[in-house]
Parts: sequence; C-alpha cells; structure tokens
Amino acid sequence: MEPEPPASLFNLDIFLAIAFDWTILVWFLILVLLLIASALVSGSEVAFFSLSPNDLHDIHQDKDPTADRLIELKQKPRKLLATILISNNFINIAIVIISDFLLKKILPKESLRPIAEWVADFIPMGIDSITNGISFLITIVGVTFLLVLFGEVAPKIYASINNRKFALMMTGPMSVMSSVYAPISNLMVFWTGKLEKRFQSRSSGTSREEIDKAIDLTVNQEQNAEEEADILKGIIKFGDLLVKQIMRSRTDVVAVNIESGFDDLLSEIRESRYSRIPVFKDDFDNVIGILYVKDLITNISSGKDYEWQGNIRTNVLYVPESKKIDELLREFQQKHLHMAIVVDEFGGSSGIVTLEDIMEQVIGEIKDESDEETEIDYVKIDDSNFVFDGKTLLNDVCRITGENVDVFDTARGESDSLAGLVLENLGHIPKKNKEFILDKYKLKVISVTKKRIEKIKFTILET
Repeated sequence: MEPEPPASLFNLDIFLAIAFDWTILVWFLILVLLLIASALVSGSEVAFFSLSPNDLHDIHQDKDPTADRLIELKQKPRKLLATILISNNFINIAIVIISDFLLKKILPKESLRPIAEWVADFIPMGIDSITNGISFLITIVGVTFLLVLFGEVAPKIYASINNRKFALMMTGPMSVMSSVYAPISNLMVFWTGKLEKRFQSRSSGTSREEIDKAIDLTVNQEQNAEEEADILKGIIKFGDLLVKQIMRSRTDVVAVNIESGFDDLLSEIRESRYSRIPVFKDDFDNVIGILYVKDLITNISSGKDYEWQGNIRTNVLYVPESKKIDELLREFQQKHLHMAIVVDEFGGSSGIVTLEDIMEQVIGEIKDESDEETEIDYVKIDDSNFVFDGKTLLNDVCRITGENVDVFDTARGESDSLAGLVLENLGHIPKKNKEFILDKYKLKVISVTKKRIEKIKFTILET
C-alpha cells in the first residue's frame, strides 16, 4: 500500500495564534524594512558606479550640499564600495536571522512532521532529521528568493535606469554609513591594496625596462632605427597611459566665453590659431560646447554684431582623468570626435585632451604650420641637466630627457606635473634653491612665487 501524501501544512489554530501574535507582526515589519534597506543599498552600488563623466559634470553644476556630498563620496571609490558591501552584508545577515525566526514561528516543527513522516517512507532517515532538513530548505529557498528579487535584481534595474536620481537620494545615508563603518572600510581598502600589489607583482612577468632593452637590441642599427624603436616603445606603453598623463591642463587651455563678442572671438582665433576651441559659460567648469573655426569661414567678414554662438556644437565628450588613452581613442573613433573635456573627481573641468595628444604617444610629437617652434618651455644644459617650467607634464619630462615614462609612478601620487611632483614629496611650497634627491634624479627649485613653483632644474645623477 502506497504512503498517503501529507496533510495541509497549516493548522487553523496555529494560523489564528500567529495572526494575533503582535511579536510576530513586529518582526515581520522589521523584515520588510530590512528588505527595503537591502534594496536601497544594492541599488546604490549600481547608481554610484554607473555615473558617467557627463553626469558628474552636470551634478557638479548644481552646487548644492547633496551634490557636494556625492562628489565627495565618488572621490574615494574604494571606500564607497567597501561601505556598500559591509552595509549589505550586515543587512542580509539580519534578514536571514529574522526570516529563520519567523518561519519557525509560522511553520513550527509540529506542522512539518506529517511531511517528514511521508518523506521517511522513501528515505531511511530519522523523523527529526528530515523535519530539520525541510525547515532549513524552506528558509534557504524563501530567503534567497526575497533577497535576489527584492534586494538585488529589482533595485539594481531601477537604479541603472535612474542612476543620477538614485545616487543623489542615497548620498545622505551613504555619508552616514561611510562614517560609521570607516574603521572597517579603511582596513578593507588597505588590505585590498596590499593584495592587489602582490598579485600584480607576481603576474607582471617581463618588466617594461626588459622590453625596452629587447626593442633596442632587436631594431637594426640603420637609418631611422631610433625612431622605429621609439614608436615600438610607444606602442608597448600605450595601453598603460592615463588621460591625466597626456592632457593639457586648464591653465594652458584656450577657451572662449559664450558672452564674448565676435571681434574678440576672431582676435582669440588669430592669436591661438587652433581649429577647435571650447566654449564655456561663466567659467571653464561649465563647458557648453566646442566651436569649430571652419564653421565661421563663410561669416569671417561679418560685422561685430554677428551672433557666432549659433555655430557652437553641443555634443561635448567628457572623460575622467583616470581613463586609459587606448579606450579614449576607440571612443573618439566611434563618436567621430577629436577633442574631449577632462573632468576631475569633483566633476570640474581639469583640462582637455585631443586625438593629436593620443597619437603623439606612439609616433612622437606632431607639428603643423600652426605650432610654435618650441612648445614646451625648457632649457637643455647638457645630457644630464635640464631646466623645466614647473607646469611641464611628467610625461613630457620623460620624453625630453629620454627616461622611461613610468619612473615616477611610485613617487608621483596624484601629481601630473613636475611642480606637482615636488609638492607631493615635500608637502609644501619650497623656498628658492631648495633641492632634494628622488631615486636617481635631483630636483632643484630655482624660481618660485607664493602660489606656484615656476622653474625647476632637473638633473639625472650618474649611477
């Protein structure tokens, strides 16, 4: 005779007892609130990390406390991610514990015993063991369903569609949690960095110096052999360079105010001789478009009242300083653009980068009829001594002196110029004639003002 299937799980007396048990209702309400919290925290991960440079730039323009807090959180992405993960784990653990408690109240072992007895006819195990297994299985399946659907999938889909709105909404809670979990998140970020460096050192394989030596040995010692070697080295390092390393800083960018008159615009064009000029409103942090000089050719003889603003192209590409230049090159190709506005972690404009800047990293400096004979302000005293302007990019210093572009990676910190390198290592604006040794290089400040380092003598020491 076949075993009969178990009776219904729910006993009316048990159900009525649960319905009037305020303790269970309170814990059920807490569970709902925790699910909402899990959804908000999970959605925050997608919302914060899917913000594009354009989104950050627009948020930066709002200039309200919420936007400022969001920019501050984005400034430390690893700490933000650690805060989100820690919060989500604590919430999910609480959800599991409360769900297990509620399920044991709603489905006590007595109600599961008929099923256990029915299963025992097929599986030779003890009734108590089967009962515990069924309870555990219901808890796992139920909690997994709740967490995956309401705590992960649904909020992340919504956050990806409304990332800016969601991120601004969660800026306040994330700022509070970032402060509360600071000791744990800082520890996680520290050890993550240690592990990352360790894995990178193990997987780095052949070093850049060894590759450069191999190229020098491989290229034939014929005419133009040095140029060929430089191009090969440029290709090797191409994928490791960041936009920040090759961009033109905002202090060197030629841009025009949208309020400028046509005569002032033409004067700026004649003086700079650039074919593309960024246009801003109020200040360079609010770039609204790019002016192509060729669009003005047919109106070059128009009077001073000509409204040149109608020629501004508003399809501006914003890119972060940390973007790899090989990725930017593909983006330039896909969008048929030649210039991008570089934004910093605060969403402000830090400079520009052009297609020409990228190509020069492979084939060397490109000069056309509009370039000045000397683009970079420096004096070569001899093969080991140079005098550079403080704002000279480290990438240009390495190119001019013949050093590898990554020699300052461990000492540069967040700096991208020679003056920035000095400030990064000294921690203050030094006095005139201050000098210090950095690896195999000696840097001497030979001209300085209260606000900036103007001239630096760069010496390659004999090794």
